[in-house]
Amino acid sequence: MHLMIVGAHCGDGEIQAGAIAHKYAQAGYKVTFLHLTAGEKGAPPHLSAEDYRQLKIREAEKAASILGGTSIMLDHRDAELTFNEELVKEVATIFRREKPDFVITHWVNSMHPDHRICQLVVQDAWLKAALPGFDLDGLPPHGLKRVFHSENWEDMDGYEPDIYVDVTDSFDAYLEALSSYWFIMNSTSFRYYDYYKALGTMRGCLARTTYAQTLQNSKGLHVRKEGYIPGFPLA
Repeated sequence: MHLMIVGAHCGDGEIQAGAIAHKYAQAGYKVTFLHLTAGEKGAPPHLSAEDYRQLKIREAEKAASILGGTSIMLDHRDAELTFNEELVKEVATIFRREKPDFVITHWVNSMHPDHRICQLVVQDAWLKAALPGFDLDGLPPHGLKRVFHSENWEDMDGYEPDIYVDVTDSFDAYLEALSSYWFIMNSTSFRYYDYYKALGTMRGCLARTTYAQTLQNSKGLHVRKEGYIPGFPLA
């Protein structure tokens, strides 16, 4: 089984679902982080955007390794994503090549346009990867089983989690992975590390466990508070 986490920028997927990723990696799942951009436009004063891009690519590889996965980096630019057929086919081709069983990505509403575009690309790529009528590098069709949305402080408009995953045993590895990123540990505009550590604690309280991360399915489904994602047990 293969879990793929698709984020608009290096760091997005890790902060949103890194503990879930580690839990599933420990259970024997293949885990892949797919980054559409590096997120280089937020470069610190001492680095150019290109130097920061290279740094974030290295940080993504380190974080993925800590979480038991691998990192795939696409060659698109931060804050310049556009929803177009070329990008959809690029991601659909990756879906066919890597064959993920389920994908976690951004929620549908966000203050960041790259996040909104990312989840749209995932939804369209899901369809195109599965349809035999699309020729994508000669690869055979591959259909995802499910797509879930994860929790990001920039994507909270309408986000109402209906899946709580107990990540208590993976939370230390999650925090270690977060600490791999310069922006998480050094941002002066948002306290990323503190926020996501507190968020895991708060979600854990609601799930009656120590730490939890959440996902949202389609609206109207009943809330699930279990040790795994519904439909994807660990054993």
